[in-house]
Amino acid sequence: MTRTSRRTVLAATAAAGLAVAAGAPAHAATGGRAPSKELFGTLDDGTKVYRWTLVNGGTRLKVLSYGGIVQSLEIPDRRGRTANVSLGFAGLPDYVAKSPYFGGLIGRYGNRIAQGRFTLDGATHQLPVNDGPHSLHGGDRGFDKRVWDIEPFTARGEVGLVLTRTSPDGEAGYPGTLAVRVVYTLTARGAWRIDYTATTDRATVLNLTSHTYFNLAGEGSGSADAHLLELAASRYTPVGATLIPTGELARVARTPFDFRRPRAVGEAVRTPHEQIGHGQGIDHNYVLDRGITARPEYALTVTDPGSGRVMKMYTTEPGMQVYTGNFLDGTLTGTSGRVYRQGDAFCLESQHFPDSPNQPSFPSTVLRPGATYRSTTVHAFSAR
Repeated sequence: MTRTSRRTVLAATAAAGLAVAAGAPAHAATGGRAPSKELFGTLDDGTKVYRWTLVNGGTRLKVLSYGGIVQSLEIPDRRGRTANVSLGFAGLPDYVAKSPYFGGLIGRYGNRIAQGRFTLDGATHQLPVNDGPHSLHGGDRGFDKRVWDIEPFTARGEVGLVLTRTSPDGEAGYPGTLAVRVVYTLTARGAWRIDYTATTDRATVLNLTSHTYFNLAGEGSGSADAHLLELAASRYTPVGATLIPTGELARVARTPFDFRRPRAVGEAVRTPHEQIGHGQGIDHNYVLDRGITARPEYALTVTDPGSGRVMKMYTTEPGMQVYTGNFLDGTLTGTSGRVYRQGDAFCLESQHFPDSPNQPSFPSTVLRPGATYRSTTVHAFSAR
């Protein structure tokens, strides 16, 4: 597939995610209600930050206007007991001062760009470097640290939020004025769907994702090592010592990265392997077997045996970054008042591949004027 057609296929309607969410296993629908809004805090410049709450199908989702952050995601276990399964903070100051992207809406570019530099149409663009010598998740002030405009909606048994923001030309070194629209939806069966769209007035690169930290046993409950992960990926992108992909698409067979059948996350992380050493655990992009798709297709299942909670993910994206909470070090206190330690959660970030602007063999992340960036990811919850 050519670079142009890889991006063009994303122009298919994101509304197709409705069918996936409706057909995926989920706990019984319990009905939704209109989104509610409350003041969460005030930034130093006087900007008010609000927290929106969505409830539908047994799922409760709390979202901040600061960073589009998922502050809480509550789902029931096999006995119907509800718990928050996402890591986060109780107050705004911690998000501003020290958050490791908890629940953030990531842009302009999810994951790493080597040396914070890329060349597009003959022009070289320098981005802020905030991860050693590299740029990570949009630089030192990415989309997760910007205030978004939010409008609620209710329609056809669904509830949701429309988040919008215009990123000016040159913001964080990226070319083009970018108009971004992200829709968070809770379906009647409690699935959480994210639809991303964007347009630009100048050629740019774009890779949007959500950086929610999951522990299906409940936030603050301790290690997530016992969670079982099944991932529809036969290859992954190995990295060098500073976590930039080498360009290889390596087979997962006979490595700790093989989750083609359900496997405990902790078992994989503790298997000796040079790549595990580079990331102090798993911090790698998986190449999903079905590639870029016109509608969300199955990517993975993660299960917590203790609570019975299950999350399935469907996406249009070609990659999935699996990050096993390797840099949580006990210095952060979460919403439950408990500290977060290494391995207490994992991130599953649907995405294009890291450093794609510098890797010609990877699917293109270039967005040009006249085209529309579209991406959809669905999280479907159940218990067994």
